[in-house]
Amino acid sequence: METNTCAPLGNFIDLMLDAICVVDAEGRFVFVSAACERIFGYAPEEMIGKPMIELVLPEDRPRTLQAANQIMAGQPKPHFENRYLRKDGQVVHIMWSARWSEREQVRVAVARDVTELKQAASMQAALYAISEAAHAAEDMLALFRRIHRIIGELLPADNFSVALYDAARDQLSFPYHADVQEPTPLLRKPAAGTLCAEVIRSGQPLLLTPETLVDFPAHLRQIVGRKSLCWLGVPLNSSKGTIGALVLKSYCGGVRYGEKDKELLQFVSNQIATAIERHQLHARLQYMAQYDELTGLPNRGLLFDRLHTALARARREQGRLALLYLDLDKFKQVNDTHGHAVGDQLLHAVARRLQQCVREADTVARIGGDEFVVLLESLQQPEHALPTADKLRGALDQPLTIDGHSLRILPSIGIALYPEHGDTAQALLRHADDAMYQVKKGGEPYLPLPQDHSLPGDGGCAPQPA
Repeated sequence: METNTCAPLGNFIDLMLDAICVVDAEGRFVFVSAACERIFGYAPEEMIGKPMIELVLPEDRPRTLQAANQIMAGQPKPHFENRYLRKDGQVVHIMWSARWSEREQVRVAVARDVTELKQAASMQAALYAISEAAHAAEDMLALFRRIHRIIGELLPADNFSVALYDAARDQLSFPYHADVQEPTPLLRKPAAGTLCAEVIRSGQPLLLTPETLVDFPAHLRQIVGRKSLCWLGVPLNSSKGTIGALVLKSYCGGVRYGEKDKELLQFVSNQIATAIERHQLHARLQYMAQYDELTGLPNRGLLFDRLHTALARARREQGRLALLYLDLDKFKQVNDTHGHAVGDQLLHAVARRLQQCVREADTVARIGGDEFVVLLESLQQPEHALPTADKLRGALDQPLTIDGHSLRILPSIGIALYPEHGDTAQALLRHADDAMYQVKKGGEPYLPLPQDHSLPGDGGCAPQPA
């Protein structure tokens, strides 16, 4: 009686956790064990004859083909790792032990699913990388770029967006958006009516796929992009509430995200929210250190920084610049008559009008109280200051309606030139300040410019804006 010794061996192979694959010289599967269905999602008969490379994640195909060529050249690969796309679109991490059979002209390989091990290690590395990025990134955009790269190490992230929510304005913005098909979404106010808004409102992750979409409320199904294959969004939860959302998207022919991907993205999102908050706080503190809180104009410190830079450039290029020092006449009477709230609104309105009178490259700063300084760079001739001063005075001469009051306030303007009135920031500012007080005492808008361009006590130079 004959005994079939191959049958028990075949049953043993089918029960193995690892999968056995045999690939011919053309790169097609000629044998796969039953365990392949658990790992790759395809039944063995579906894999036979299929090119191996078609199952590999596109990003990993070049190095997979390189490794295959090395194996066929006689170099065994006991610990080669790459990523495959399962039949359901999920990504799996595979560790291969492979060698070439010269006699049979096939590659024989054992595949082990190491997805969970890779994700656990990747999550720890990602948390460390995000913490590093929070300290090393120069600004928010640099931070978001680093976060995109970090998430891309965890799961496919070709289409990745960061949405931030401003609760005070009920406004949704997209400071970072990388998408192969869709442009950056417009600023949205109110924020409702988007999938991101749904994630932020609920504070819960949201995974939409063609299979799961039918289980979601009608208002969500209506706002899913028609081209999207999968949409995965997780909230950015902080100690102050939900500040935004992270979004991953895939299109037809791309990967499909699953529950494990949702858990993974949510796990790192808390660290990312902390990093974003840290950068927002740093940006806020930096803004407060450089800008006037009432008007939003540069303050004295930032004015001096820009003036020092402008002076260095003027010395290097033998150029000219000017400072216009403005003090609002009878501003105290506005505060005394109408109150400080109206006075603050007046200062804010004055700041806007001054900004409209100069070029984008020039600087309008509030240095305290009702005093403003305008820095004008790249002057051709000193007399160009006077048309600018005229324009500033004319803009403020127009009545302002504030809190039901029609107010008209004029400035006294002192002008200082570089190099005529000094070659340091302090000297120029002092000269312009002195000139302004002379103007205020004399009742003139500003001292006239002598024909020889020599200014005895007022200073004056600035380009006439277009």
